[in-house]
Amino acid sequence: MCFLAIFVGMNDELYMQEALREARQALAEREVPIGGVVVCGGRIIARAHNLTETLTDVTAHAEMQLIGMAAEFLGGKYLNDCTLYVTVEPCPMCAAALAWAQLGRLVYGADDPKRGYTLFSPSLLHPRTEVTRGPLAPACSQLMTDFFKNQR
Repeated sequence: MCFLAIFVGMNDELYMQEALREARQALAEREVPIGGVVVCGGRIIARAHNLTETLTDVTAHAEMQLIGMAAEFLGGKYLNDCTLYVTVEPCPMCAAALAWAQLGRLVYGADDPKRGYTLFSPSLLHPRTEVTRGPLAPACSQLMTDFFKNQR
């Protein structure tokens, strides 16, 4: 059991590194630096980052992009066998969409104390969605802090 927990934790960090790679891509495109990946069967099936500025679409969050990409890859709308890794805690809009997609597991790096779904409705996700918070939180948080500091 301990080995399994260590193995899962190592995988969480590995996949969160991929999410951070996407967040850095968003930063390079002058988007809010949030990125993520969806993993199914031990394989990344979708990767995306915020595109709200690029698409002039307030709903073009990384999670929304990922839900659509993963569903298309799988050929169905439910992501119950998938894990979504995202650098920052999802907002209520994204959490609700993840609930509709019946996401199996959500892993996020940094908490969002201003707009995160847990601030508004901690039970917003699907009841069977497992949540892990904190892998690489300092790196995820620092990316956001630096971005907003440079905006001022």
